[in-house]
Amino acid sequence: MSILEITTVLLLLASFFSIINLRLLKLPQTIGLMILAICLSLFVLAIGVIFPDFLDIVTGLTKDFDFSVLLIDVMLPFLLFAGAISVDVHELLKDKVTILFLATFGVAFSTFAVGTGVFWLIEQPFFGLNDIGISYVDCLLFGALIAPTDPIAVLSIVKKMNLSSITVTRIAGESLFNDGIGVVIFLTLLKVKLMGVENVTPEGISMLFATEVIGGILLGCALGYLGLKLVKYIENEHVELEVLITLSLVLLVTVVANEFHLSGPLGVVMMGLFLNRNIDTDKIEEGVQKAMGEYVYKFWHLLDETLNAILFILIGLEIIPIFQNFAPAYFLISIITIILVVVSRGIGVSIPIMILSLYKKFEKRTSLIITWGGLRGGLSIALALNLPDTIGDGKNLILFLTYMVVLFTIIFQGLTLEKLHK
Repeated sequence: MSILEITTVLLLLASFFSIINLRLLKLPQTIGLMILAICLSLFVLAIGVIFPDFLDIVTGLTKDFDFSVLLIDVMLPFLLFAGAISVDVHELLKDKVTILFLATFGVAFSTFAVGTGVFWLIEQPFFGLNDIGISYVDCLLFGALIAPTDPIAVLSIVKKMNLSSITVTRIAGESLFNDGIGVVIFLTLLKVKLMGVENVTPEGISMLFATEVIGGILLGCALGYLGLKLVKYIENEHVELEVLITLSLVLLVTVVANEFHLSGPLGVVMMGLFLNRNIDTDKIEEGVQKAMGEYVYKFWHLLDETLNAILFILIGLEIIPIFQNFAPAYFLISIITIILVVVSRGIGVSIPIMILSLYKKFEKRTSLIITWGGLRGGLSIALALNLPDTIGDGKNLILFLTYMVVLFTIIFQGLTLEKLHK
């Protein structure tokens, strides 16, 4: 299929599923689309039993379609930028230490706790997976890719929970920044994997990590400042030009970050904060002028919803080949892994909140809400698909575990999250 045909099919499915969810399921968009995407996968598998050629066509399409590149280099930057321009930047700046501490410590702790736990599980003879060929570094890679949460999925539910603005900002900010931190940790560990542990020094890894993080933040700040000056110069008179500027800058951050090995997600988030809808760019007597016209923010909201819908359709299609290659032991180990992921997330956010609560106020059950609101999404799947094939059969296991965690967090945690605040 050509790019035009693939795009047409994805948009049609996204529109059709969105209508079904709106009129029949009446669930939060993310949860409804994920459930319908799973139904699509099961339908394709059922048809494939009767018509094997049909299943071969669909699986061949997913193999030819580089989902990881599409998400990481195209969809993720747009989704993160759309989230960053909508968060309450004033509250975020007031509470930046809390948000950064939650994002960095939470992701780092979860990476090593989950990675170590999964490695220990695989080594147990009971599962019969000790000969699968997964190293400790491979398990840490799984820990890194499953640590980041999906800010779009989280915010779509949290906004309905009648939480205080500071709590919503903390959850939104933590989700936005932990994506960037998670990708940096993943790429750093991937470098260790490809170079060989014996050829890596602590100094080299520290330098690589610092370059990715600091470089990505500085890049985002520089282009964000440039974008702010450009849209202020236009003075909201030409909204179509503001849309063009923001689109081009998001892509420019991604291209430059990839070229110089910087963190694109962190860069996009920082740039989005500069162009935030709550930034006062020019206070005048009649009122306050936003960074960009309201039309631009509505455009990004539309793009956000569209890409999010397409994302879950793609996730559903990508599940098909994974479920064709699994061992029975995968189900049992996935249940234990889900528990490990949730507990690690809980500890990873509870420790910073416990420390910070000595001099900051936190809403009741904040730790529990952030823990249970740690919904995983397309980023985790894209990173899993991006793993090198040298892992062998271990890659199938990691992909299976990733999908099971994503399905559990989005469907079960997503459907029960609102009840935590009642």
